[in-house]
Amino acid sequence: MYLSTTPLRNAILLALVASCSTPAFAQSTDDGTTTLDRIEITGSRIRQASVETAQPVIALTRAEIEKKGYVNVADILQDVTAAGAPSLSRASALSSGRDYGGMFVSLRNLGPERTLVLIDGRRMGVSAGGYSDVGSIPSAIVERVEVLTDGASALYGSDAIAGVVNVITRKNFDGGDASAYVGQYGEGDGQKRAYSATFGKTFERGWFSIGAESTQEDPVLGGAREFTAYPNGPYHPNDGLSGTTEWGSVTVDGKVLSVGPGGDPSKLENFKPRDPATYSNTKSSMTLLSALERKSAFANGGFDITDNLRIVADVLYSERESLKQLAGYPYSVSQAQANSGARAALSKDSAFNLWGKDVLFSHRTEEFPRATNNSLTTKRASLGLEGSFETGSRYWDWNVGYMFNRNEGERRTLQSMYQPHVNNAVGASFIDANGVARCGTVDNVIEGCVPWNPLAPMGSNSPGSLSGDPAVRDYLFKSFVDDIRSTTKVFSANISGSLFSLPAGDVLAAMGVEHRSEEASYTPDLMVQNGQIAGTSGQPTAGDYKLDEVYLELQVPLLADLPLVRELSLDVAGRYSDYDNFGGTTNGKFGLKWKPVDELLVRATYGTGFRAPTVDDLYGGTVTTRDRITDPCDRSFGAASRNAEVAARCTAAGMGDGFRQKTADGEVASTSGAQAVTDFTSGSNPELKPETAKTWTVGLVYSPDFVSGLDLSLDWWKIRIDDVIVGESATDILNQCYVQGIDSACERFKRYTSGANKGQVSSMNRSLNNAGYQETAGYDVGIRYRLPELALGQLALRWNTTYVDYLSRKSDNVDTTPVEQYTGWGGNFRVRSNLTLDWQKGNLGASWTTRYYSGMKEKCSYDLDGGPECNLAGFQSPYTDLQPSRQVGSSTFHDLQVRYAAPWNGTVSLGVNNVFKHEGPVMYSQPNSSFTYYGGFDIGRFIYMKYQQRF
Repeated sequence: MYLSTTPLRNAILLALVASCSTPAFAQSTDDGTTTLDRIEITGSRIRQASVETAQPVIALTRAEIEKKGYVNVADILQDVTAAGAPSLSRASALSSGRDYGGMFVSLRNLGPERTLVLIDGRRMGVSAGGYSDVGSIPSAIVERVEVLTDGASALYGSDAIAGVVNVITRKNFDGGDASAYVGQYGEGDGQKRAYSATFGKTFERGWFSIGAESTQEDPVLGGAREFTAYPNGPYHPNDGLSGTTEWGSVTVDGKVLSVGPGGDPSKLENFKPRDPATYSNTKSSMTLLSALERKSAFANGGFDITDNLRIVADVLYSERESLKQLAGYPYSVSQAQANSGARAALSKDSAFNLWGKDVLFSHRTEEFPRATNNSLTTKRASLGLEGSFETGSRYWDWNVGYMFNRNEGERRTLQSMYQPHVNNAVGASFIDANGVARCGTVDNVIEGCVPWNPLAPMGSNSPGSLSGDPAVRDYLFKSFVDDIRSTTKVFSANISGSLFSLPAGDVLAAMGVEHRSEEASYTPDLMVQNGQIAGTSGQPTAGDYKLDEVYLELQVPLLADLPLVRELSLDVAGRYSDYDNFGGTTNGKFGLKWKPVDELLVRATYGTGFRAPTVDDLYGGTVTTRDRITDPCDRSFGAASRNAEVAARCTAAGMGDGFRQKTADGEVASTSGAQAVTDFTSGSNPELKPETAKTWTVGLVYSPDFVSGLDLSLDWWKIRIDDVIVGESATDILNQCYVQGIDSACERFKRYTSGANKGQVSSMNRSLNNAGYQETAGYDVGIRYRLPELALGQLALRWNTTYVDYLSRKSDNVDTTPVEQYTGWGGNFRVRSNLTLDWQKGNLGASWTTRYYSGMKEKCSYDLDGGPECNLAGFQSPYTDLQPSRQVGSSTFHDLQVRYAAPWNGTVSLGVNNVFKHEGPVMYSQPNSSFTYYGGFDIGRFIYMKYQQRF
C-alpha cells in the first residue's frame, strides 16, 4: 500500500508512532511515496497504513514521558488537559472508597468509570466500581499512550463514553535499560523512590520483552503545610476545631466538663467547663499525601508459527499498598445512643465516675490515630493468535484472543474501637485490693475486660487511661479486614481488511465478536457487618453479569484527488451488545474526514454510547458515612437566611427563625459544609438502568508547508449522558426539598423531633439513582512546533489547551427542575493549559513545562454579606437562589528538567517540579480533598534526580 508523503501525514505519524521500536514505514521511493506497514490507531479497529483518522487522538510518546518528573503513567496522564480532577486523590484521606490507593483517569471530568482503559487494544479489567488502575502498569514497559478524546462505544463497548486510554507496550526491541529515581519535597518530606528495568530480545521467528518496577512514596501529613494544617484553613486557624478532644469530656446537668491537658481526672474539683482553646485540630495528623508502595512486572512476546501466523501473549502482575492516617476516632455518646444501647454512657458504677449517676462522655483517641491500609494484587494475562492473508491483491488481518484479569484486595483498618468491649470498659468497674482496675463487680468480675477512663487526658498515666495502660488499648482497639475481589474475562475475535475498490480508493472493513464477563465481590469484616465497630458499617457486595457483542466498522473513500477534495471519506461503525441482565443495545458512530488540500484535515464524528451499571452500582451493600452538608434551613448561611420562600418551607417543617445547623460534635456550625451530627446511608440500587450517551466532535488539523515543523489542531466536542447514574450529595437532596420544593426529595431524610439535636438531620438515604442527564462541551487546542535545527540547538514546543464551555447536570426529568452548572466550581476547571519547551544540543537537553489552571468558585463560608472572602455576594444559583459565592484566582505551576546523555549510554536527569513553590488558593469546599486545598495541586517544590542506563 502506497501513500503520498505530506507535512500533515508526517505530523500525525510523528505524533502517534514516532516512538515505536518497530518503524511504521519500511522505505521511501524515488517518486515521493512511502511504503507503510498496517497499524491500528486507537479509535478504529481497521489496520491500515493511514494514520489520519476522523477521531481526535492525543499521543504521549516514551520520550515525552521520560522528560517529566513523574514515576508512573497515571501522573503523566493527569497532565493531559482533557483529564478531569483526580478521583480518590491521595489527599482524600476521609474517603471511604474501596478503590482508594489506585490511580485513575477521568476524561472530561465525567468520572473514571466512563473512561475505558486498554492495554495494547484490549480491556485492562476493572474493579467492582468500574475503575481501572493505570498506575499498576510499569512505566518502563510503556512505548506510548494514546488518548482518544471521543466516545467509542460502537468500537469498544461499554465505559467508553468520555474516551479511551490505550497503553501501548514495548515490543520487538533488542537490549535493555535500568533506571533509578529519587526525589522529595523542599520541606524534606514526601520522598519518592522508583527503580525499574526492561529487557527485550528479538529472534528470527519471534521476540519477547520484560519489565519490572518498584516504587515507594512516603506520606506527607497535613500539619506539614501551612495551607492544610487547620480544619478551616490558615486564615481561620481557630475555626472548625473539634470539641471531641483527646483530653476527654463529660456532660453533667447539661454542662460539658473536662480536666484539660495534663489534668488529673481522679478529683471532682479538677473538672472545669471545656475550654475552646483546647479543642482538637483533626487535620494536623491526617495524611495530606498518603503513603504508596507498588511493585509491578510485565512481559510480552510473540512467535511466528508461519510467515502469516503468530502466537502472542502478555502477562501483568502488580502489588499495590497504600496507607492513610486519620485523626483519632471521635468517640462520643449522645443521649439517644445511650437510650438505645448502641453506645453505653459512663456507668454510675464505674470506678472512674465521680458523679454517682450515668453520664455522657466523649474522647478522641488521638493517642492512637486511625489508619487504613489498602492493598491490591492485580493478575492479568492475555493469549492470542494473529495472522494475515491475501485474497487477490487485498490484505486481511485477523486475531483471536482471551484476556483474564483478577484483582484481589484487602482493606485493613487499624485502631478501630470495638463497640462491645467499649461498652464493657465504661460499665461497672472497681479497684481491687492490689490497686488494679477490674470490670464488673467484686462478686461478678468480667474476665478479660479492662476498664477505660475516657475522661483521662492524652499523656495521663492515671488508671484506665489510653496513654498509660497498654492493656486498655489492646482491649478497646481491634483491626478489621475487608476482602475485595473482581474478575474480568474477555474472549474476542477480529478481522479487518479491504473489501473492494472504489474510484477514490479501497473500502476497508473491520468486524468482530466479543464475549465478556464481569464478577466482583466485597466482603466486609464480620465485625463491620454486625455493627460492632464504632462509626463503621457495611454490607457485602456480590454479583456478576455477562454479555455478547458483535461489531462492524467500514471506512468508505468517497472522493479523492479533486480540486479542494484531496480526500473525502466516511467511517461508519455499529455494535450490538446483549447483556444477560439488561437485554440488548445497539450503538453507532459516524466519522467524516475531508482534506481540501494536503496540509489541512477537517474531521467530524457523531456517535451513540452507553455504560452499564457496575457490580457495585447494582449489588453493593449499603454503607454509612458522616457527610458534610449545608442545611438550607440554617438561618446564618443557609438559603433560608436570604430566600423567604425557602424560609417558609423550613418553618413549616419545624425549623424556625432561630434554627442553626450543628456539627458532628454538637457545636453550632461556624461555616457551611460542616459534618452532620449523624451518619447517612448510601449504597447500590438493583433497579438502575444503563446510561446512554451521544457524542459529537468537529475539528481540524493544519500543517502549513510554508512553516516546516508546525502542526495546529482545533476540536470542538460535546457529550450528553441520559439516565446518568449518580449518588447525590446530602446537600443536593436538602436543596431539592426546601429550595426547589420537590416533595419526593423531602421523603428521603428525617430530622430529630426532640432533644439537644432537635431539627438536625437524623438520617438520609443517598442510594444511587438514574438522574435526568449530564452534559458537557468545549474545545481542545493543540500546537506543536519543531523548529529547524539552529546553532544553539534543536528547539521544540508543545502547547495543549482545553476550554470547557459548560458541564451541567439535571437531577430528574421534571421540566421545572433547574439545571445545575459545575464548570468553574470546585475541581471543574474551565481552562487547563500545558506548555512545554524542549531544547537539545548534542548530549545536553532541557525541558520547561508550564501548567495552567483557571480560577474556581465555591459557596462562601465567610463574609456572607460581601468581603475579602466573599467577592460574589450577589451570585444567583437556580439551586439555592441567592447564594453568596467566592471566586479564587488561577494557578500556574512551572517544571524544569535538565539532562545529560553520557558517552557510556547513560542519561542523568535533574529536575524541579513547581520551581517557584506556587501554592493554590484555600478552598473551603475541599474539592477532591479532605483539606481546604484542591487535591490535584502540587503541595510544594519537588526536586528529583533520575539515572537511566541503556545496554
